[in-house]
Amino acid sequence: MVVDHPIKRDHARFRKIVKGKIRDNLRKYVSEGSQIVPKGTDKFTIPMPSIDIPRFRFGDKSQGGTGQGQGQEGDPVDGKPDPNGKPGQGEAGEGEGNKELDIELSMDELAKILGEELALPNIEPKGKKSLQSTVDRYTNIGTSGPDSLRHLRRTYKQALKRQIAMDSYDPNNPSVVPIRRDFRYRAADTKVEMQNAAVVIYMMDVSGSMGDEQKEIVRTESFWINLWLKSQYKDIEVRYIIHDATAKEVDEQTFFRTRESGGTLISSAYTLCKEIIEKDYNPNEWNIYPFHFSDGDNWSAEDTKVCMDLLDNFIFPVSNVFCYGQVESRYGSGQFYKDLTAKYGEKNDQLIMSKIKNKEGILDSIKEFLGKGK
Repeated sequence: MVVDHPIKRDHARFRKIVKGKIRDNLRKYVSEGSQIVPKGTDKFTIPMPSIDIPRFRFGDKSQGGTGQGQGQEGDPVDGKPDPNGKPGQGEAGEGEGNKELDIELSMDELAKILGEELALPNIEPKGKKSLQSTVDRYTNIGTSGPDSLRHLRRTYKQALKRQIAMDSYDPNNPSVVPIRRDFRYRAADTKVEMQNAAVVIYMMDVSGSMGDEQKEIVRTESFWINLWLKSQYKDIEVRYIIHDATAKEVDEQTFFRTRESGGTLISSAYTLCKEIIEKDYNPNEWNIYPFHFSDGDNWSAEDTKVCMDLLDNFIFPVSNVFCYGQVESRYGSGQFYKDLTAKYGEKNDQLIMSKIKNKEGILDSIKEFLGKGK
């Protein structure tokens, strides 16, 4: 019988309360962006306001009852300063600071909160093969191995069987002493497992009309998109492309810090995306997710036609879904969104479009991108 320790129950209840608080404030965390701090490969730290413990205070003595004694009405019973009382005075400043508690959550826990808040369905890879991987699972028992893998129960059982068979076991003096040939060890059983792999290719316009605010929106949105996709796939890779009139592949840090002043040729990014997929990602083995973020400006209608050809003839057929996010900018015309709508309509199985007006619109945009479960 397993006993549920009170401390474990309290800890589980505390975690449940914390997750509820995070879910209630998810929109604030997403819009502020910098609140979620990665800690290692699959852990994240989230600051939360501390929770004050309830305190008794003196009431009106004429009411009678428990807790009456010397003291003024409103004073804490234990005589300690009330953290919710009047702020202190002093040359260093007035009032209380904001008390925060850092909460550590795993990637899966944070992704689950996002999925529950946005009602996101689990992704079902379609038209893609699974990749094979070999996994060692210690499900067998062997007669050799390192001491660290020795199976004590099996070793004891083998020694007991040997002593009984040799008539050397005394029930009145039940001493079982294993010898070398009794030792048993956990042995690995190598199995071939099937797992899905995905690649996310982010493309972003870094021309002069895309300012720091627009790039911060892309950075925050891509963080949460990656978080959800990593919870859905065992193996995921992320590639980054920046473009103005030309496109180039960069690392993550460069992707969010680069700003150019040239014109915009969106087809340059789509062409490079096509080359990366052709070189490294067989569509029969990979789930492919291209995301393009822009303020909607393109150099010419002719280049827009080139983009449409690349989408129709290559990117749509090999991708699970192609996502276009238009970040509102005072300098951007938003024409590319209109062109995509004119050709493909508002609803298309291979194309998901989203307009992101500001940071408060990030969560709604994520739901639009991921809400179809593709």
